[in-house]
Formats: sequence, structure tokens, C-alpha cells
Amino acid sequence: MNDNHSSSAWSTYSRTVFIAFAMIALGLIANEHRVHVLGILPWLLILACPLMHLFMHHGHGGHSGHSGHDHASHQAGPVQPKKEADDV
Repeated sequence: MNDNHSSSAWSTYSRTVFIAFAMIALGLIANEHRVHVLGILPWLLILACPLMHLFMHHGHGGHSGHSGHDHASHQAGPVQPKKEADDV
């Protein structure tokens, strides 16, 4: 027997054939279902609005629902410069 073949389950040739087949299949599916996918896009945009609202307002301080969080930067007054002690 010839031992020049790699021991992996996917040889380079098999992997290349599979990738080519998958690309052709995805291209045909995308072409056939393009109308359905484009019809869903406006609904995805509408769905993205509440999701962005939930996830993008996460770090804001000052909301009444965020009790127990101490945001020192929001509660501190104006920064006062330190006075240096005179050496005697």
C-alpha cells in the first residue's frame, strides 16, 4: 500500500471539492430565494431598533433602575488642584 496519504480525515482534494460544492449550492439557493430574503430585510431593520436600544443603553449611569452602582465620575464635583506643602 502507498503511505504517502495524510492521516487526516479530510485530504486537501476532498476539502477543495467540498468547498466548491458548498459554494455552488449556496449560490443557487441564494439566487432562488433572493426575493424572500429581500422581503425580510425591512422587518430586520425594524427588529434591530429595540435590540439596539436594549444593548446600547447598557452603560449609562443615572437611571433609577441601576441602584447599587456607584459611579464616582458622575457624582464627583469639580476637580480641585492639590496644594503643595511648603518644606521648612
